[in-house]
Amino acid sequence: MRSEVATLPGSPERPNEDWAAAALPASGGGGTLVLLDGVTPPSGDVGCVHTVPWFTARLGGALTELSTSRPDLTLSEILSRAIRRTAELHADTCDLSHARTPQATVVLARWGADSVDHLVLSDSMLLIEAPDGSVRAVRDDRLDRVPREVLRSHAETDRLRNREGGFFTAAADPSVAERAVTGTTPSAEVRALAALTDGASRWVERFGAGDWAECARVLAKEGPAGLLQRVRVLETAAAAEGGAAEGGAGRGRGGKVHDDATAVYVAF
Repeated sequence: MRSEVATLPGSPERPNEDWAAAALPASGGGGTLVLLDGVTPPSGDVGCVHTVPWFTARLGGALTELSTSRPDLTLSEILSRAIRRTAELHADTCDLSHARTPQATVVLARWGADSVDHLVLSDSMLLIEAPDGSVRAVRDDRLDRVPREVLRSHAETDRLRNREGGFFTAAADPSVAERAVTGTTPSAEVRALAALTDGASRWVERFGAGDWAECARVLAKEGPAGLLQRVRVLETAAAAEGGAAEGGAGRGRGGKVHDDATAVYVAF
């Protein structure tokens, strides 16, 4: 088995808000991957004294520990418990009901001898590559359904965040885990997995440099670091031509050339 993780900050002037891990339990027979993309709040009050990296590190750590130590739990149950555990760490100091309390997108996958389970919440994504080279992209497309003009307003975005008819992220409410996209694939039908934040998936989604199968081939040949470098080259070229990439919808990143970009690749 081969597993690799790579991440690049969007700017050296601010911390990377992504978080990722691939874990192979010492007992063997399986493993897990976790990918989080922290949601950058607009400037102003967010009701919390902690940073987004503080939140993603603790939520990511809880997800990794629970997904490797509790095979009896579903991935939705694991996400629910991890959100609750993280919320308890700062419930006494912060207003966790605030719409902009620290939050993140989630990709979680866990595999064993017979099956591969997956969970996706918000606009990070999971690629599942079959032995014949075909690739299935698992996405939570609720954010895509929100009109772009609505997402340009922070107030409108706040009204849609973690609300029916809007989109969902992992913040402080454990019940959001029930909204995640989940599924199971027989292990024999999976050759590789790749988890991508939207800063990495823009190689396909924003620049159209290839389709998902071609993205999987880049990951197999060059690893996650190779894919991220390809994204940076395209972003820089677009900026030079006056087409700086837009930021993630509803995240206050509009007009920035680079976004935090992270990829996890696991080949069986």
